[in-house]
Amino acid sequence: MQSAVMLLLSLFLLVVLPESSAAGLCHPDDRRTLTAFKNSFTSPDPFSSWGPPFFDCCDWNSVSCDQTTGRVTGLDVGRYRDLTGTIPPSLANLTHLVVLRLHKMDKLAGQIPPALAQLSQLKFLIISWTNISGPIPDFFTRLKNLEHLDLSFNRLSGSIPPSLPTLPFLSAIDLSRNQLTGPIPQTFGRYFPKTAPAIINLSHNKLSGPLPSSLSSVNFSSIDVSRNNLSGDASVFFGEGKMTSSIDISRNGFEFDLSKVRFMEGVDAVDISHNRIYGEIPQQITDAVFLQFLNVSYNRLCGEIPTGWKLRYRSEAWDNSSFSHNRCLCGIPLDPCK
Repeated sequence: MQSAVMLLLSLFLLVVLPESSAAGLCHPDDRRTLTAFKNSFTSPDPFSSWGPPFFDCCDWNSVSCDQTTGRVTGLDVGRYRDLTGTIPPSLANLTHLVVLRLHKMDKLAGQIPPALAQLSQLKFLIISWTNISGPIPDFFTRLKNLEHLDLSFNRLSGSIPPSLPTLPFLSAIDLSRNQLTGPIPQTFGRYFPKTAPAIINLSHNKLSGPLPSSLSSVNFSSIDVSRNNLSGDASVFFGEGKMTSSIDISRNGFEFDLSKVRFMEGVDAVDISHNRIYGEIPQQITDAVFLQFLNVSYNRLCGEIPTGWKLRYRSEAWDNSSFSHNRCLCGIPLDPCK
């Protein structure tokens, strides 16, 4: 999930937000805002290029500008572990901002300021690996152009706002490694765009309750809800017609009949371990020709492990541990069936 979003972001920055080399291009309002952003933190100055002799803010590190208008369209600040403070509301004055990334800033704390709702052009919002806390704000619904939201590795708490997936272009959400509680809202299966596969990562939280049945209509590219307290039927993520490449539902309380599941031909990673899943492993799984990782351990499965795999690439990752601790699975690589 993380690598897929970062690849998209890198391509976006290179193609859509080219750096400017024109002297004096930076808009003075944006320069004032960036200077205020820099001065809002109490730490040794990490922004060595922000100011003379590099006067034009479009030449500053972490800053991207539109070559025609001179407005700041990208702010990508990361890995400043000594930078202490909160997200300044004045960032809302960067009215042309398309990309905002604050990453690996251990001492960045406080809550996400409501002023960020004014960034109407924002497409990528990444606030990750910080000490940001509080709830996921409802005001994100005002960011109508948002495509990718990454709030992973923070201290966010409370429930997931049902309004979040109603954003018309939002196709990637990463809320992993927080302290979120409550159920996954029913809206998560109703409003994701149907034109492109969605990416969602809600792993390593404290989410609970059954999965919304509406998720069966979503064509996910990647889904990770592992290490929560979720229950019920997670077979909604499977289906031959879907384009999902990775499914991780491990370490929850899911309970469904795996015999009735149909696997996607293009799936390359499946982890359903540490649940209460029963039934047999369907023979149809052998048609998943790109499958490289499979873990069905610690469930209640029975029957013979399928043979006759049609894999295009040989996987070295499958051994006894991939199938162990089930009720009565047998066959290669476990003991022979009797």
